[in-house]
Amino acid sequence: MEPLTVSLRALRLAPLALLLPTASLAQAPANLDAMIQDAMSAAPSTVAVNATVMDWARNVLRQGSNGWTCFPAPPGKETGPMCLDASMAQWADAWMNRKPVTTNRVGVAYMLQGDAGSSNTDPHATSPAANNEWVVAGPHTMIFVPDASLLEGLPTDPGNGGPWVMWKGTPYVHIMVPVN
Repeated sequence: MEPLTVSLRALRLAPLALLLPTASLAQAPANLDAMIQDAMSAAPSTVAVNATVMDWARNVLRQGSNGWTCFPAPPGKETGPMCLDASMAQWADAWMNRKPVTTNRVGVAYMLQGDAGSSNTDPHATSPAANNEWVVAGPHTMIFVPDASLLEGLPTDPGNGGPWVMWKGTPYVHIMVPVN
């Protein structure tokens, strides 16, 4: 199976891509091992053990065999590693490139270390603002369903103590499911 290709923008952190060093990862094996372990911490071990691991420049750090792709925490962030199945990778690519979502399958992503924060209402916000309901999520999974009408009636409040719908009314609407 080919490794998933997810644009840097597809992972909400395009501005951080400019901070990536251009040196070869082969020059820093200890760093490479740490990046792989960090990436694998995003998902259950049964998923992570056979996932492809990529860095934020989309270099394959370890080839996998199960259709999942894991990324370490973004450069400059203490947390935020993630693992995406193939459908969620398509969703993420569409979201960050501001194009239509072309997958017609449910997509799943794991972020079991939590994240550094994002808007609950604006899929393209890059920092907290008075009108974008900024949320720093703890350990969670994300679920994309191709038919947004299936999400009608579900809560949109991240403080409700359970799953909520994020980015309602946009093509990138998805379910956030806390796992703590």
